[in-house]
Amino acid sequence: MDGKVLLADESKCTGCLLCSIACSIRHTGDISLERAHIKVWRTDETHFVPLTCHHCETPSCVLTCPTKACHQDEATSRVVIDGTKCIGCRTCVVSCPFGHAHYDRVDRVSVKCDYCDGDPECARICESRAIVYVNADETSAARRRDVPLVHAESRRRGMKTDEARR
Repeated sequence: MDGKVLLADESKCTGCLLCSIACSIRHTGDISLERAHIKVWRTDETHFVPLTCHHCETPSCVLTCPTKACHQDEATSRVVIDGTKCIGCRTCVVSCPFGHAHYDRVDRVSVKCDYCDGDPECARICESRAIVYVNADETSAARRRDVPLVHAESRRRGMKTDEARR
């Protein structure tokens, strides 16, 4: 990879949704939170969690994609979805343990965070610095993976995130 990753600090997220707005404009030309490649989840009355793709070393979305539309870029190791090859089967959506890939009902393909080709809008626009684009060696892979997994599992079960952490 280019050595950089998105890191979200839920303690700094205000839930303003500027990241989702900027993302949707960058990728669709429109303000559409549903089509943004970053999602902000509310965990309780005052806490929010911005979630993006983790570009896993062994991505389940890539392993399950029947058309290879979801693949790992050889040069950057980023996981990307080629919309021209995607058949909209949503296998990548189901297989992602983080619940990140999602189906774009307008374009009728699966989409996910692509780090905006190395210049992520969400990190650029985030005033609270809850989302930063940092060198991978500045953070642990476990932290980038484990915290979002707790949130993803709690969403699947319909629990509040605080209940899932216990």
